[in-house]
Amino acid sequence: MALKFTLLFLLVVCAAAAVRMKDLLGAVIMLCAYSLIMTLIWTLLNAVDVALTEAAVGAGIVTVLLIAALGRTGSREEDPPPSSLIPSAKQPADRHPSSLAVVRCALPLLAVLLTGALLVYGTLDMPDYSAPASPANLHVASRYITDSAPVTGIVNFVTAILTGYRGFDTFGETVVIFAAAVGALLILGKGGKK
Repeated sequence: MALKFTLLFLLVVCAAAAVRMKDLLGAVIMLCAYSLIMTLIWTLLNAVDVALTEAAVGAGIVTVLLIAALGRTGSREEDPPPSSLIPSAKQPADRHPSSLAVVRCALPLLAVLLTGALLVYGTLDMPDYSAPASPANLHVASRYITDSAPVTGIVNFVTAILTGYRGFDTFGETVVIFAAAVGALLILGKGGKK
């Protein structure tokens, strides 16, 4: 349990560091570290297929594409223009932000908090994690374990689920990743300067 909380703490640290960094290469490296920690968490939760996807896509392909994008752009974030909410040297300190500007900043935060509260409320009726009496363990899991080899002809039932029962879903995920890679390569492709 301590390991899971340590990894969760490291996730928050990596996310905060990636958002706060002005050096974009450092931010990409922090996002890669975030994906690697998520890979460890998925592995600890016995979701090895998700862990492999996270490692390949999150830590692998996304990191390579972001580094390629940095090769075509600058490696440092430019300073933002002075905001009406934050007094600067050019702005008088006694100037207060307008109520419209405060509402514009508060609405996204309120939307995120409301969505998070609804998601937490929705999980209150769920059965405990890995409870033996949960519907997934009573009906679905036992069917996959006993019937997957005879129905699909694949001995490993995790592979049978991914290729047989979730074949269209897995194919859809592969198409999405392929389309994203092709789109990124088209955007980042070498072309003449205009």
